[in-house]
Amino acid sequence: MKNLVAGLVAGFVATAVLSVLMVAKTMMGVMPELDVAKMLGMMMGTGEAMGWVGHFMIGTIAWGGAFAVLNGVIPGGGQVGKGIVFGIVAWLMMMIAVMPMAGAGLFGMNMGIMAPMMTLVLHVIFGAVLGYVFQRRAGQASVSAAH
Repeated sequence: MKNLVAGLVAGFVATAVLSVLMVAKTMMGVMPELDVAKMLGMMMGTGEAMGWVGHFMIGTIAWGGAFAVLNGVIPGGGQVGKGIVFGIVAWLMMMIAVMPMAGAGLFGMNMGIMAPMMTLVLHVIFGAVLGYVFQRRAGQASVSAAH
């Protein structure tokens, strides 16, 4: 249970970091059309505010919880490495499933090559933060014991 709570906390923190980077990207005028909260809101038939709620629920509950539950089988050197691997898998799932459902095409290619490249970088950062916070919250000893 401790690891699940650590995963949820790590998922929330990693999602918060990712969100700050997404907002900063848009404020700098870099790919403003790549607005995940608006895309999620549109997919849910609601507005951008509910898109943000959905974004945090996915990052916290789905990804944070899955990282904690699957931690023992995720490859990678240490928790940060595992987080990066996990982030890349999450990115791949987004590119194959979510982007086409949002009308952005496979790998978001309807927005150009920058969409998959930028989202990959953001997911690697997400994964690194996820793994780091998970390690700090769960404690390396309890994480190692779970293997």
